[in-house]
Amino acid sequence: MRNVTVLAGGVGGARFTRGLLAHLAVAAPDTAVTVIVNTGDDLWLDGLRICPDLDTIMYTLGGGINEEQGWGRPAETRRTSAEIAAYGRGWSWFTLGDLDLATHIVRTDLLRNGSTLSEATEFLCRRWQPGVRLLPMSDQPVETHVCLAENIDEHASGDYIHFEEWWVRYRARVAVSGFIQRGLTDAVAAPGVLKAINTADFVVLPPSNPVVSVGTILAVPGVRDALRSTAAQVVGVSPIIGGVAVRGMADACLSTIGVETTAVGVGLHYGSRHSGGILDGWLIDETDATALPALAAAGIRSAAVPLWMTDLPTTTALAGAALRLVAAN
Repeated sequence: MRNVTVLAGGVGGARFTRGLLAHLAVAAPDTAVTVIVNTGDDLWLDGLRICPDLDTIMYTLGGGINEEQGWGRPAETRRTSAEIAAYGRGWSWFTLGDLDLATHIVRTDLLRNGSTLSEATEFLCRRWQPGVRLLPMSDQPVETHVCLAENIDEHASGDYIHFEEWWVRYRARVAVSGFIQRGLTDAVAAPGVLKAINTADFVVLPPSNPVVSVGTILAVPGVRDALRSTAAQVVGVSPIIGGVAVRGMADACLSTIGVETTAVGVGLHYGSRHSGGILDGWLIDETDATALPALAAAGIRSAAVPLWMTDLPTTTALAGAALRLVAAN
């Protein structure tokens, strides 16, 4: 049996992993897949522990996602969130659907009764059967916050707000001066995370946000070192096509940390394993093919193929191309 480990954020990671499973079902049906998920977007809201990326991947792979928006459940109602708002509580701009709330209620109940986040995730997955082992990056709470660079609404310059407020409420249009992962100093990799990296044949970084999704996973103590030392081949897929983020506002995150919003910029940000980075291979879009020489000069094996995940067949082909890029070594 072969093992593939994926380090994933939300929508992009979920859709790529669905294509990866479709590819492996034909090419290598005995392969076991582990997905290590960013939990830096997690937060407490309305008394509940919300885990956006874990849930998006679980719903997507389990057939319960709202395909149009890429997150949440289909055919949702929001009566409960409306009632919470009537009490003057909650975030009106972060409305949780009634079906989705059931997941958060069950998770919170498990956590308050002594389960770890890993154990709660395993319990939730018994219903959804995602076809992968789904692991949070850490069982300890880690939350990404942003430092505002200007005054906005009730917030002053220098204030830290939760990443989700910046991302959803302000659509990342408010300038920030940096990111901080609160709780990171006390966090350790969740059980199975480092083993999944160290025993993998391939480790894949899908087109998730390189700063606040994959970057947050890499910040967990031991994860980056495991990627540098694993015998697995590590391959990434660019989240940037033609200088534009595939999804979301990753360009705002990249510019904040001084990384160019290009396929080569992100590839060099991750770096080659030959020079202390984490990549053996880097897949870019065919429209960015002119970047191939620069990546090769940096010691990163690369190829240019269509990256838009427009449907399952194209995503399946993309996943196969990612594995083939590094399979020869």
